[in-house]
Amino acid sequence: MSITKPVLVLVLFLMLACNSTKKEVLTTDSAVFNSDKVLQQNATKMKEVAASLANFDSFPRNVKKNKTDWDFVGVTDWCSGFWPGALWYAYEASGDEQIKVQAEKFTAPLKTIAYTPADNHDIGFMVYCSYGNGYRLTGNEEYKEILLAAADTLATLYNPTVGTILSWPSQKHKFKYNTIIDNMMNLELLFWAAKNGGDQKLYDLAKSHAEKTMQHIVRKDDAVYHVGSFDEETGEFLRGYTHQGYATESMWARGQGWGVYGFAVAYRETGDKAFLDTAIRLADHYMERLPEDKIPFWDFDDPKIPNAPRDASAAAVVACGMYELAGLVKDEALKKKYIDAATSYVEALSSKEYLSGDVNQALLLHSTGHYPKNSEIDVPIVYADYYYMEALVRLNKLNKANSAVVMK
Repeated sequence: MSITKPVLVLVLFLMLACNSTKKEVLTTDSAVFNSDKVLQQNATKMKEVAASLANFDSFPRNVKKNKTDWDFVGVTDWCSGFWPGALWYAYEASGDEQIKVQAEKFTAPLKTIAYTPADNHDIGFMVYCSYGNGYRLTGNEEYKEILLAAADTLATLYNPTVGTILSWPSQKHKFKYNTIIDNMMNLELLFWAAKNGGDQKLYDLAKSHAEKTMQHIVRKDDAVYHVGSFDEETGEFLRGYTHQGYATESMWARGQGWGVYGFAVAYRETGDKAFLDTAIRLADHYMERLPEDKIPFWDFDDPKIPNAPRDASAAAVVACGMYELAGLVKDEALKKKYIDAATSYVEALSSKEYLSGDVNQALLLHSTGHYPKNSEIDVPIVYADYYYMEALVRLNKLNKANSAVVMK
């Protein structure tokens, strides 16, 4: 029996479609979401906002309720590096030289952090997000020297008896020698420096910090303490605390995100499978408890849920962490699991419920900073925008790589 021409064309189309589907193992199931379009729109908006700002040593931090413009902080605020870092992502996505100039201008004032005695662990956030992205994209040798100096400064907070970096010197009266889960994110600066001309001891202390955090701050229930308290003289772990979460044993959403991302990076840099297993545990637990709409409440155990505020920043951090994790696991099913999860978070953040559009100067709405202190509740916060831009850039790279495979 002969096959008519229309039927033959249909058969060939279906065969090609099936072959393409098999190759596209890392893409989202959504055929509607256009990450590149959203990314370019974000870059354009950031360019326009940056052009309206005259003081390059003042950095956007949040947009208060019923306001449209950013409120600003100075160089020493822990959030100072996120705005220039987000501009570097906007430049990476767009190739727009005007955005590059803006990124350079907002990066430059942060140089002082690298050469000022350390008073907290946030040097990684402040310098690696800004100068680190700048160096990655430009190869500027001055940026490299500043990064190396910043790593050495951060390392001065390390206590070999405890085996961790002291997070908050100013809070020793409250938490004794303290190390917080956020600090996992600052280890990347140390790992980078050890590979790029810095002292090899930077690698050793970063690995030690990750090990101690894994042993004491990651809990048996696959959530994390915000703060770990240690005896400075003996190194003994005393107890865990919360500081920004609902309760000591609750699951603070952004803290879980720091853990997922931080331990994934620790595995990438050391090859220690225990770090990978920890990142997987934390990621899976997060996914198991996540609301159906993919954006977490600020703390998963707040008794006011579903009338508790959300935290878009946590969703953005976890998306980046899961993209990182997907690039490290060997199993194809696991890769797809984390890619699809991360992409669903990016899609949710890109919806009309969370993307600010013309509402204000930020990119994302509905983040929560320090709920117990009634600070930055349900408002745009700059680190949400930073990790959102990073997640979009990561997704775009995956999609482009995937398209290249399909075209072969």
